[in-house]
Amino acid sequence: MLEQWFDVEYVIELAEKYKALGPFVGILLPMIESFLPFLPLFVFVFANAGAYGLLKGFVLSWMGTVIGSYAVFLLVRKYGRNKMLKRLTTHSKVEKLIFWVERNGFGPLFLLICFPFTPSALVNFVAGLSDLKRTHYLFILMMGKFVMIFTISFIGYDLRALFTQPLRTALLGLFIALLWFVGKRVEAHLNAKVEKDFNELTKK
Repeated sequence: MLEQWFDVEYVIELAEKYKALGPFVGILLPMIESFLPFLPLFVFVFANAGAYGLLKGFVLSWMGTVIGSYAVFLLVRKYGRNKMLKRLTTHSKVEKLIFWVERNGFGPLFLLICFPFTPSALVNFVAGLSDLKRTHYLFILMMGKFVMIFTISFIGYDLRALFTQPLRTALLGLFIALLWFVGKRVEAHLNAKVEKDFNELTKK
């Protein structure tokens, strides 16, 4: 059953079947992914772009993932310090990330959210535990997800061409690989910066 959600054609058919319900399904699927991060966000974005068209599909996916991510952020902000999550919040890596978010704010978070391979669930969780203002994080989410979702939507709006135009498919594959590589390099650089800044602080 779970494998179906990784099948782009299946999700496109699902989106087209429920298209009569209006934009609800197009918003709901990316929103659910924020709470269940093992689901493939890029498949839902591809499906929306294929079923609703590039512009409308992008807007629906963007709204859904922003609403879902911000809801996770607010839930963690409210309940993140309770006993059930206390062990997670006191983990050294999480503490370092919280410190780094509070110290660096907008720029690095925006960059992380822009890349489609960043673990957004972890970003939402850490941001919720930090002292970052709610309105600031909403703005960061809206801007970062705008870049990320539009990129994925542009790649996936004509999915059937992926099977009929091998050159286009190869170029898109190269572009996705480049995104992954750059995203991982940025993530590694930021992780090193987190470690350095935290160590400097604890030595004082």
